Order: sequence, then C-alpha cells, then structure tokens
Amino acid sequence: MYNNINISHVFVLDQDEAYDFYVNKLGLEVAADMDLGVMRWLTVRVPGDPDRQILLEKPGPPSIDEASAEQIRDLVTKGATGFTFGLTTDDCRKTYDVLKSRGVEFTQEPTEHFYGIDCGGRDPFGNHFRIVQLAPEPIEPPAQS
Repeated sequence: MYNNINISHVFVLDQDEAYDFYVNKLGLEVAADMDLGVMRWLTVRVPGDPDRQILLEKPGPPSIDEASAEQIRDLVTKGATGFTFGLTTDDCRKTYDVLKSRGVEFTQEPTEHFYGIDCGGRDPFGNHFRIVQLAPEPIEPPAQS
C-alpha cells in the first residue's frame, strides 16, 4: 500500500535557530526553505538522501490554534515530546565527537547495545534524537526474565 515515509516533522520554537542547529551543527542539508505566506516550509534531510525529509515546524496558525501552540511550545521546552527522530552512522563514536565539538548537547554518550552503538542528543528546543551505528549482523535481543 505504501512505499516509504517521505516527510515527518519536529516542532521548533525558532526556525532560524533550527536552521543553524540542524544544518550547521548536526550536518543535515536544507531540502526546502519556502515562504508559503501563512507559514515557512523548512525541511532538512541527510545529505544526498531525497527520500526522507524532516519539517522543522513552528507550532501555530494556520495548522494549530494559538492556545494549542502554546501548550506544544511548553511541552517541547520541557523535553516532554519524547523521541523525535533517529539517524544512522557508520561510526557512532566519531560522529559523537564531531558533533560534541560543534556544541551539540548530548544526553547519553555512545553506548554498546545488542543492536549496535548509539547515543542520544537534544536540539536547542528540547527535542530528543538518537544516532545509531547498527550492528553488522542482526542480533537477537536479550531474553526477558
């Protein structure tokens, strides 16, 4: 029925600051940056990957009423929106070191798991993301006791 997911979104409080973080610090590239009159359509993607974009969406009209937008801004600021997106890399520790040197805030250092090595970070607004270096071969999760 479906072929893939081509776009998802992350709520951000300031699109200029989001542009700086996601492009200049995290290393993603701008896929689209358009003034639609009623809103700015700003999307980023992994460099060279046209199949998946993240809309850096400022909560508010026209899609969300102002009262709801205020609640969303509060939740984002508290870091209460949960996991927003995941990125894969060939070398999690190296990626962590590069991003840390650029000022990216991490909530977890690279850690080995049965599925690979991953780390967790936050954008300037409070959104959580993860970066994973997948294990070379699928590994079964540990048995639950």
